[in-house]
Amino acid sequence: MTRRGVCLVISAPSGAGKTSLTRGLLAVEPDLTSSISVTTRAPRTGEREGEHYLFRTPAQFEAMASAGELLEWAHVFARSYGTPRAPVEAALAAGRDVVFDIDWQGHRQLRAALPGDVVGLFILPPSLPVLEARLRGRGTDQEAEIARRMQAARAEIAHAPEFDHVLVNAAFDAALAGCRAVLHAARLATHRLSGLPGFIAELTP
Repeated sequence: MTRRGVCLVISAPSGAGKTSLTRGLLAVEPDLTSSISVTTRAPRTGEREGEHYLFRTPAQFEAMASAGELLEWAHVFARSYGTPRAPVEAALAAGRDVVFDIDWQGHRQLRAALPGDVVGLFILPPSLPVLEARLRGRGTDQEAEIARRMQAARAEIAHAPEFDHVLVNAAFDAALAGCRAVLHAARLATHRLSGLPGFIAELTP
């Protein structure tokens, strides 16, 4: 039975585990692809153009946004991030699922741009002390940066009710199973099964 693809948006405050869960999903769901974002930040060590991000100058980014080539975009920590429109629309039409690791603002914009295609999943930490411990465990952030991210986390968590699903990431394996359950259910949504009428007609001649 043919179906339209799913846009699975996973959002979370920094340190809650959305990037690890997204990578985990991609590793166990062969029919799932990741959306490659456009960004104005410089490449980090090991990052490659077209694989991790599409790296653009601020002027190039603004030109893409003005031309309607981005489904969503946001300015985060003095950098810009956005989702190219064409590859996502092509994937959905072909019945392929796309996962997005974006914030609540991107989720809101994406839902407005692609109504009916977006399933939102917000990842919560078990507690704020656990979230802070995870940020400190990275060993890369200074005290001021940790404080800034914790303040941002409180604001981001307030937007969790805007999402279709909310999941507490207390244990990675259980959280990953929850993510897979959301994806599998979204694939079976009646409105997404474009081949359903024809299939039912075959069953009820």
